[in-house]
Amino acid sequence: MATASFSMLSVFAAPSGGWGSRNMRNTNQVFSNRNPSGIYDDPIKEESPLPSTSATPPQTPLYSPPPLSKPKVSTKFGDLLAFSGPAPERINGRLAMVGFVAAIAVELSKGENVFAQISDGGVGWFLGTTALLTLASMIPLFKGIRAESKSKGFMTSDAELWNGRFAMLGLVALAFTEYVKGGTLV
Repeated sequence: MATASFSMLSVFAAPSGGWGSRNMRNTNQVFSNRNPSGIYDDPIKEESPLPSTSATPPQTPLYSPPPLSKPKVSTKFGDLLAFSGPAPERINGRLAMVGFVAAIAVELSKGENVFAQISDGGVGWFLGTTALLTLASMIPLFKGIRAESKSKGFMTSDAELWNGRFAMLGLVALAFTEYVKGGTLV
């Protein structure tokens, strides 16, 4: 009994390493090392395949995390055009940038306000531009390429989003101002 309790005491009082120590054997091995007389062997003995040296070998971590990989992006049509997806705000911003510049250019060249531009055949141009820009914006997204991965330097994806937001506000403000004024802005 004294030998068994001493063995259990030595298992729980492992020197400076506790249960996570390299010197500690598996509990199945501790209790299976019984000699025929019924007395347990000393469980703290270390069986080392390396010859003993004065310097301690470097310890390798027990668990090394897997290398970080890029998260997979969804290329499903519904996920791309979802409310929080990558496509809606970017496409609407691009359309607003083109629309704002086109509205100001036509207003300066012909002297027509936004509503006159739309009634004089602007709907066809709007639908054609919308289809072209939407298709051009969706093709890279279907391939898994995001604008954030291609933005460097001065032309970043955040700058494009902010420019698109300002163009959306500008286009609405232009139409509202021309409606209230009753004519062209310029």
